[in-house]
Amino acid sequence: MNEVIGRVVDFEKQVFPNQHALYSKLATHGQSPKALMISCADSRVVPEQIIQANPGDLFVCRNAGNIVPPFATQNGGVSSTVEYAVAALGVRDIIVCGHSDCGAMKALMNPEMLEGMPNVTAWLRHSHAAKCVVDGGYDNLKGADAVRTAALENVVVQLAHLRTHPSVAAGIARGEIALHGWFVDISAGMVLGLDGEGGRFVPIREDRPMPVALPAGQRLARDIAYAEAAE
Repeated sequence: MNEVIGRVVDFEKQVFPNQHALYSKLATHGQSPKALMISCADSRVVPEQIIQANPGDLFVCRNAGNIVPPFATQNGGVSSTVEYAVAALGVRDIIVCGHSDCGAMKALMNPEMLEGMPNVTAWLRHSHAAKCVVDGGYDNLKGADAVRTAALENVVVQLAHLRTHPSVAAGIARGEIALHGWFVDISAGMVLGLDGEGGRFVPIREDRPMPVALPAGQRLARDIAYAEAAE
């Protein structure tokens, strides 16, 4: 904790004075983050560092396994964060970000690791579909390969859960919200993005279009022409 105290003092004496104008603006005018990132609580993955964010740039929700429970009437921290980000802050890009060597995904693929952790066991049920995809859709993956694949498939599952949230579903229908699936390879220092068209994760590169899981675009299910003709 002495090291932590030293860093707090350094923030007060060095960091804050150097960014005083920015903090003053944020304090006066409030926040307008560019995106919501839902990432794992793993200490090795720092969302603000990944996108080189300044204060006010990124709204962040972190939890074990970068999980987004499907919408339910029962209140929850992730659901409230998503709703506030979309409805109150007007966020238009939502990123679900997984990573390599994820402890939650290790436990998902190796349930014996969860002994004595009933809350974690219950939480990881929201990722059970990812385990089913790995077990049934891939050919006998084991060990680190299974864990990495589960982490990738888990991002896909959580994006699907995200679309069950009313604020997100309405924003998608209006064409105002884009969804992104990211995966951070810790050892390689590389970020992969989910390409919604191809369904695979590809490296994010400066000379290529940004891979987007679900680009913004109006999506209304009603066939207006047919409905008008029927009337």
